[in-house]
This record gives sequence, C-alpha cells and structure tokens, in this order.
Amino acid sequence: MKNLPENWLTNGLIDFEYKKYLLLDYLTSVKKEFEGQRLYPVFSDLILHYQNLQQVREHKKLVYEQFPQRITRADFEKLELMYEKIVQDDETMQQIEEIMEFAAPRFSNALSEGKEIYEFIENNLEITPVGITPIYHDTGYLFLETFPQKETRLYRYQLSVFQNSFEKYRGLHLDFLESKHRRLTDTYENLKLELVKKDKLLPNPATFAVIAKVPCPFEQSLLPVAKRILLKYVSNLNAQN
Repeated sequence: MKNLPENWLTNGLIDFEYKKYLLLDYLTSVKKEFEGQRLYPVFSDLILHYQNLQQVREHKKLVYEQFPQRITRADFEKLELMYEKIVQDDETMQQIEEIMEFAAPRFSNALSEGKEIYEFIENNLEITPVGITPIYHDTGYLFLETFPQKETRLYRYQLSVFQNSFEKYRGLHLDFLESKHRRLTDTYENLKLELVKKDKLLPNPATFAVIAKVPCPFEQSLLPVAKRILLKYVSNLNAQN
C-alpha cells in the first residue's frame, strides 16, 4: 500500500495538478486493499486523512500551523490580519482551497467503501461467552476462530482506559497464546479449563469466543474487527454492572 503523508496538503509543492496526482495514486492503492478485503491499516489511515481535511476546511485558521515559514508563533497577535491577507490575495491559499474541494468527496467515497467492508465482516462475526462469565470482565481470554480452516487462536486480553481533559478512551490489548485445530472433543469450555490450569493468575477468567462465518484476511481484517467487537461487548457488560 502507498502512503500519503499526514501533511500532504501543505507539504512540498502547492500545485493542484501535483496534489491531485498524489491523492489519486494513494486512493488507487486504497481501492486495491479494499478489493482484497484488507481493512487495516488502510482504513484507519483513511479516516485520519479525512478528519484532518475536514478540520482544515471547517477551521481554516489552523492552516497557519503548517506554514511556519510564513506565519510564526511570534506573529500570533497579528495572526488574524495575516490570515485574511493570505486568504484574499495569496495564490497558494487558492490552490489549497481547490485541492480540498477536489479531495473531500473522494475521501468520503473511499470511506464509505471501507465502512461497507467493515460492516460486512462485523455482521459475519459471532461473539459468545464461554462458560460462566464473572463480574470482572477487564481481563480474560479471547478465542478467535477463522473460516473456513476452523483454526482457533487463543489470546489473553486486557481492557485499558485512557482519559484526557475531555473524554475517556477504551483500548484492548491482546497477547497471543497459541493456535488450536480443534477436534470434536476440543470444546471452548475444555480450552478454557486448559488455560485456567496453566494460568494461575486468572482462576475464573471472563472468556469469549468470536467465530468468523466468512473468509477474510486475518491480520488486516479479522483480528482488528474482532478486537473492536470484543471491546464493545465487554464495555457493554461493564456498563450494566
């Protein structure tokens, strides 16, 4: 996959045709990833670019942050006047406006395509608790079963909460334990019992199985979507307590 720098809009040559070439080349590589149902990291990268573009479009005064050679922190008090002059008179700003108008709908279309793939995979993943679920859900095991091989990958998960001045963010960390080609006798409950015997730190762990019903790339799609499903599921359980 080809990368598009985070500051692609204002970095380097500010020329409509050049930026158009960069963008279309990037979006072509995005489309190839989506055609192979490979969501990550391309989908999150695409979201970041779209959010950055929307921020610049809605709060254009932030553009000065990316033009240190023209507007510096020392000019902060004169910022409003300098910005108005650039918007009204400067050809560079006009080029940026044209590039943003060209890029916005194309980013939006690519995001819609990625969202459809994400929702298709999500709708074809089934999550179910294994055994009795304890009150504490922030640490436990994830059994992730692929399709059509029916290989089950075992993970230990840990839910984390990050907080800034405005809101809380939840994250999920996975540690891979082992892979199993399950036989008929290898039920999820039996797998859980085996792990409990090995791992004395988790005597009664929360355990969940996520089962794929369609084939999709493991690292780029199945694993990251399964993580999000588990995070949502565990967060809902915590909210109920």
